Amino acid sequence: MTYETIVECEVLNEHLDDPDWVVVDCRFDIQLPDRCEREYRQAHISGAVYAHLDRDLSSRAIRGFTGRHPLPEPGAITRAFSGWGIGAGTQVVAYDESSGALAAARLWWLLKWAGHDAVAVLDGGWKAWGAKGLSYSTGVETRKPREFTGSFRPEMAMSAGQVLQVLGDHEWVVLDARSADRYQGRGETIDPVPGHIRGALSAPWQANVTEDGFLKPQVDLAARFEPLIGARPGSQVVVYCGSGVTAAHDALAMVRAGRGMPRLYPGSWSEWITDPSRPIVKGSEPG
Repeated sequence: MTYETIVECEVLNEHLDDPDWVVVDCRFDIQLPDRCEREYRQAHISGAVYAHLDRDLSSRAIRGFTGRHPLPEPGAITRAFSGWGIGAGTQVVAYDESSGALAAARLWWLLKWAGHDAVAVLDGGWKAWGAKGLSYSTGVETRKPREFTGSFRPEMAMSAGQVLQVLGDHEWVVLDARSADRYQGRGETIDPVPGHIRGALSAPWQANVTEDGFLKPQVDLAARFEPLIGARPGSQVVVYCGSGVTAAHDALAMVRAGRGMPRLYPGSWSEWITDPSRPIVKGSEPG
C-alpha cells in the first residue's frame, strides 16, 4: 500500500525500520532560517534526513525578478532526492512542525512534480509525534543514496504570464492561500506591496486544518472547496501564496478532498509584485 496525501503517526511508526520508507524533516522558520535545522540535530523522528527550504527545496531568489522561493532546478532536486535515498518504490513521508504547510507540503508537491507519487505528509507533524511519545533521534542522519529517475510534470506549475492569461476566464479560478488579512492587504509584514492578484479568491491554508494541526476530514475539505471552485477540475484551478510554499497545502487539501491536483503558481505574490503592470487589488474583490 502506498500513501499519496497523508499518513498517520501510528502507521509511520510501524515502518521506521523499513528500508523502502524515507522520512524527511522539513521544519522551517522564515524569520530564523537556521533555527529548525539546529532543532533537527537536537531531536527528530528516528531515521529522518533534513531538508532546508531555502537550500534544498528552492533555487536562489533574485531580488526584483523572482519570488522568495523559486522552484529548484530539476537537476538539483533530482540529486537531492537521490542523496536522501529516494528511488523507484520508495515511500516518502514529509513532516514539519504540525500542519505540513510550512514546507512539508512543498516537498510533497515537488515529488509529485518530479513524477514520484508515493509521498505523504505526516498528519499532525512533529507536534503530534511528540505528543504520542514516539521514538526520536539526535544528530544528523543520512540515507544510502538511490537513483531517482523522475519524469517531471511541467504542466503542474504556471508562470506569471500564464496566470495573467487566465484571469477573467470563468473556466478558471485562482485561489490565494495566504491569510485573509494578507489577501485583503492588511498587516502585510513580509512583502513590500500589500493586496492580492486581481480576480483571485481567498482560500487560507489555515482552513484546511483542525486547531490541533491535523488535516480536516475529506468530507469537510470537499465542502470547503466546493463553493470556491464549483465543478471545475483541479487542472483549471491555480493556487498561490506569498512564495509558493503554503499554496502547496491548498493543493494537498484539494487532492485529499478528491478534487484533483490544481496548478501551482510557484512565484506567487512575491514574484507577481515585481512587475507593476500586473493587476492587483487591495481589499475585497469588486462585486
